[in-house]
Amino acid sequence: MSRKSVLVIDDEDHGRVLVKQYLEPYADFFVAGECSNGIEAVKFINMLEPDLIFLDIQMPGANGFEVLQRIDHVPDVIFTTAFDKYAIRAFEINVIDYLLKPYTKERFDQTMARLKSKPAALPQLAMGTFSSPHSYPERIMVEHQKRFKNISVHDIMYLKADGDYTRIYTEETSFLSSFGISVIAQKFDPAKFVRIHRSVIINLDYVQELYRDIGKTYLVLDNGLEFNIGRSYLPVIKSFIV
Repeated sequence: MSRKSVLVIDDEDHGRVLVKQYLEPYADFFVAGECSNGIEAVKFINMLEPDLIFLDIQMPGANGFEVLQRIDHVPDVIFTTAFDKYAIRAFEINVIDYLLKPYTKERFDQTMARLKSKPAALPQLAMGTFSSPHSYPERIMVEHQKRFKNISVHDIMYLKADGDYTRIYTEETSFLSSFGISVIAQKFDPAKFVRIHRSVIINLDYVQELYRDIGKTYLVLDNGLEFNIGRSYLPVIKSFIV
């Protein structure tokens, strides 16, 4: 089995050192690099494409959640932070664990055990999916001209992140939701609405074709609109190819 690469991201030196020390006994993991701010983190995650990141939340440049919104490559994520107030939000995006500083070696080992027991699957962050005990709605209410319009989920062609908000596109118009794209993704069936980029989710019902050009894969919708599929999201798309 090949060793898994790790990127350690923390604005404090001792935070990075501690992760590296605790990780030493795990021979199947190696530290590929480290970052001290959010801007570096986005750059190195996309460049090194690590299997796992240990990610601080409050950092200069971009916080941990902003880093995850900006990356194209989607690794497994373990948060390491001194603040417990972000825990619920963290688990809503299916991170492996939330290490609250100061944590012990025993607590770190519990996290690694959780990581190793994670079932092999398509990356949930990449797909923008979340476990849900309920069925997916056929219709949703979206704000439009100071009112809420009732639209069919089937009419949605794609969704695109717009800063901290999300633009929802139908064939006729678009709507701006005040929720982030990962939150909205929870409402839709992941077998139909698929994330192809950190900022784009498409409805498979409107996909016309795929094609490759100069090493990149593109998806074309029925209206002719094209999207470049992020490298981390290709396995999701390939799972629909027979």
